[in-house]
Order: sequence, then C-alpha cells, then structure tokens
Amino acid sequence: MIGYVTIGVKDMEKAKAFYAALLEDLGAKVLIDMDRIAMIGKSMQEPMLSVCIPYNEEDPHPGNGNMLAINPGSKENVDKLYQKALELGATDEGEPGQRIPDMFYGAYIRDPDGNKVAFFQFG
Repeated sequence: MIGYVTIGVKDMEKAKAFYAALLEDLGAKVLIDMDRIAMIGKSMQEPMLSVCIPYNEEDPHPGNGNMLAINPGSKENVDKLYQKALELGATDEGEPGQRIPDMFYGAYIRDPDGNKVAFFQFG
C-alpha cells in the first residue's frame, strides 16, 4: 500500500550517503537521483524512502509525532542498523530492546537532519 515516504533534509549528498549506507545491507540503494529529491529502496515496485530538499527551499522541520519505521527482518538486524546509524552520525533516541513483551522489539535514532527513525521487529 505505501509506495514511498518522504523526509526533508538540508544536505542531499549527506542524506543520500547516510541512508544508502545505512540500508545497503537490506539491499537498498539510490534508485532515482534528481536535483532536490532521491529515492532509496530495493526496487521501484517496493516501498521506498525519499529524501528531499523542501519544495519551498526553506529548512526542513521534522514533525512532532512523525517517524519513519524500518523492519530489517530480525532483532539482530535491529541492533545492527541502530549501531550503524550511530556510526554514520545519527543520535540515540532509544537503545535496542524489547518494548512490548513477546511482541515488539525496537530501537530509535534521529538522522543528521533530526528525522526520527525506528528499527523494529514484531514477534
């Protein structure tokens, strides 16, 4: 149902490098790269992440309550993505751990532009 999610960024090159490196182990790469917008994913037929300079060219503003959530397929991969994000310049918003017993395992970061991202695994 979801085709892509877009987040605003200040520096396209930095954002593309951050997300391409972060998601490469999941098979993602930059699929479309235009001046102010880039699409990152596995294929054009699967959900993608779009990073863009806002159309009005004003500073992007991460929304209060907005969050991008990525399911990497296992608790171990949640841990790996969380650590990799920190190594790539993200800040901690919640270390990996079981949030809801036997149901939800998650970790949270803020990307270099302040966008909140969750890595999660159900079950």
